[in-house]
Amino acid sequence: MDFAQAMFVFVVLAPGLVSAMFALAWLAGWVPRERVVSSVTGATFSASVAALAVVVWRLFSAQAVTVTFGNWFSVRDYHFPMVLLADRLSVVLLGMTVVLVGLIGRFSVTYLHREPGFFRFFLLLHLFAFGSLIAFAAGSFELLAGGWEIVGITSVLLIAFFQHRTPPVENALRVFAIYRACDIGLLVGVFAMHHWAGTASFAGGLPHLEGSRATTVGLLLLLAAAGKAAQVPFSGWLPRAMEGPTPSSAIFYGAISIHAGAYLLLRLQPMLAQSGLASAMVVMVGLATAVYGTISGRASADAKTSLAFASLTQVGVVFMEIGLGLKWIAVIHILGHATVRTLQFLRSPSMLHDYHQMHAAIGGEEESAGNWIEDLLPARSQLWLYRWALDRGHLDTILDRFVIYPLMRLSKLFARLDRIGLPPTPERREQPVASFGAAARERVG
Repeated sequence: MDFAQAMFVFVVLAPGLVSAMFALAWLAGWVPRERVVSSVTGATFSASVAALAVVVWRLFSAQAVTVTFGNWFSVRDYHFPMVLLADRLSVVLLGMTVVLVGLIGRFSVTYLHREPGFFRFFLLLHLFAFGSLIAFAAGSFELLAGGWEIVGITSVLLIAFFQHRTPPVENALRVFAIYRACDIGLLVGVFAMHHWAGTASFAGGLPHLEGSRATTVGLLLLLAAAGKAAQVPFSGWLPRAMEGPTPSSAIFYGAISIHAGAYLLLRLQPMLAQSGLASAMVVMVGLATAVYGTISGRASADAKTSLAFASLTQVGVVFMEIGLGLKWIAVIHILGHATVRTLQFLRSPSMLHDYHQMHAAIGGEEESAGNWIEDLLPARSQLWLYRWALDRGHLDTILDRFVIYPLMRLSKLFARLDRIGLPPTPERREQPVASFGAAARERVG
């Protein structure tokens, strides 16, 4: 392993090691002071940026930096390779991750000062960075799926960060259910690659599939990408994810997690080019999400939800670019959007304060922007669109009926099957399934 490879491994593993160190300290009953946590976080991501610069320098003279750790699992010809890959695509996302997570960490030191969950937030922030770096640096879809799951669970835990209130916990469970339903596409897609191509590694080039096989894999991974990126019809969970702290909203739903689905499709783009149907579906999903985000965002009542819908709109456009084969335009779009949206999320409280001051200074005479769009429609259509946008396109109802409640019923069925043959002791008495309010309990029965 040469110097550049060693630096690459350091970039990927450093946040995970810090997260493990924090977790062990917590298990031992020791919670470090805020100054210690902030110093460790700053040193970790500063060193990661410097180490990544070495990898970028190597890429000027090489196509990729690859580190192989052998096989994670192997049975005859069936194996899962443990390969890290830094090429001109992944290094952009790796750089974006270490820089923005480092900035969020520095911002959060002040934002969460003396917050009871300060240490827990930074433990999850490092774990999230580790999962993101694993996903972006993976040289195979199996390893990418591992980082993908770490990002998902940290997302859920940070949505429920203020667990003393009921809505954050309920919304976190809702997001978790949608994640699990959509991640089936990633798992089955990887299995299909192994079955048809013998491998799911892309370190030496994407597995070659054509025709219906390329279409099947493309549609399966599109399902996973759409769920992670909150694309239609799974967009309903993103406004609910704003229950978490503003720094986590910025890094998850303004910068990194929201673009993980787009990165998955960028890795799959050569295979999408072999299937007109899969490419068309990517474009259609992106277009529907861009329209949905634009309309619903105009009826949002708070700043963070408006920014969430703005993120939906831009990621929808990124999906369209990927479906049309505009790979590097999509990469530049991701980088620019992540940077701007992170700044907007972090500045949203002070932006509202500035807006109120300006609004008072001009006597409340400021005109609304974009009214000319509404004026193009009849009054009846404007009213219908406003109601539709206010209800967020009815996507919450659709997801409840076809995703959330079926999963809850399935979990109750598995719980009953698990108790077959056991005596009805008080300890094993049936517990109610976690619900999403009184309405959910009535629907599940």
